[in-house]
Amino acid sequence: MSATPQPAKMKKDESFLGKLGGTLVRKKKSKEVSDLHEEGKNAINAPMLPTGTEIHPEDTLMEENAERIMLDPTSRENLKFKDLLKVLIDWINSELEEDRIIVKDLEEDCYDGQVLQKLFEKLSGRKLNVAEVTQSEIGQKQKLQTVLESVNEMLRPHGWTIEWSVDSIHSKNLVAIVYLLVALAMHFQAPIRLPEHVSAQVVVVKKREGILQTALVTKELTSTTEMMMGRFERDAFDTLLDHAPDKLNVVKTSLITFVNKHLNKLNLEVTELESQFADGVYLILLMGLLEDYFVPLFNFFLTPESFEQKVHNVAFAFELMQDGGLKKPKARPEDVVNLNLKSTLRVLYNLFTNYKNSE
Repeated sequence: MSATPQPAKMKKDESFLGKLGGTLVRKKKSKEVSDLHEEGKNAINAPMLPTGTEIHPEDTLMEENAERIMLDPTSRENLKFKDLLKVLIDWINSELEEDRIIVKDLEEDCYDGQVLQKLFEKLSGRKLNVAEVTQSEIGQKQKLQTVLESVNEMLRPHGWTIEWSVDSIHSKNLVAIVYLLVALAMHFQAPIRLPEHVSAQVVVVKKREGILQTALVTKELTSTTEMMMGRFERDAFDTLLDHAPDKLNVVKTSLITFVNKHLNKLNLEVTELESQFADGVYLILLMGLLEDYFVPLFNFFLTPESFEQKVHNVAFAFELMQDGGLKKPKARPEDVVNLNLKSTLRVLYNLFTNYKNSE
């Protein structure tokens, strides 16, 4: 007798589960409709969006006449762009070595103003009145405001176009960050060689009359070395080439005579400057001869085969030059390895002016 009510209970459970299932299905369908609506709105709002670039939800919520700038994914993978990022990162880490600051990613490490503050203070010799560590967004933007005001105040009189802002830096706009760092490197005559003709494509998203409009814009980040060097204090080598380009062969002959005077001691001889110094071996041996010491063979590649091994050698030669009291060469190791004649001549000319009286 006690078992007779059981079927009714089962029906009640089945009815409850059915209703619950129906509710879930309706919610799922409602979400699908919502997602479809959102997808349709995005498709209508951004018909010309470049392939590989995503419209984020916050873009559809932009205020009227607002604008967002995003780096096109293809530019992020561009080798020259990557090379520029590496040069800037290595430069920052070299400048801030004493502060034990290591930058690995420009977007993630520069957006809050901490690294930019330390870098500007080191370069300018000025101490900024800002909080050392700020975790809140408001605090970070206040620090950025102070740093960028000081930077802009210093750069504007020299004709710089300000291509960055507090919002663009804090939103991790990589192009704005690179513009700022390139300007600082050039203004403060950083001992680095910026890659030439580096540009990046950015997607500009604007909201006009409730509709998102997109455009692909090319931003030039660096120009030719000569134009960029125009903002530097030009060295004697630049002056020589500018005012007496016809004497280039005379200069090359003088440099060949200089290096052979020392390399002949090891029964080595140079006839082509641009190619025979490209792997760094002769540069290293030459520094040992000029400074009168033996360079252990395990410190470099005596017969380098890969590009990386050659760059290692040239970079090591540059370290030996700095150990000898010379300034860090303006040329980049990569330029020497890539047979850039002007970079190679600049390095050798620097050695010539410092060691021309050495026996």
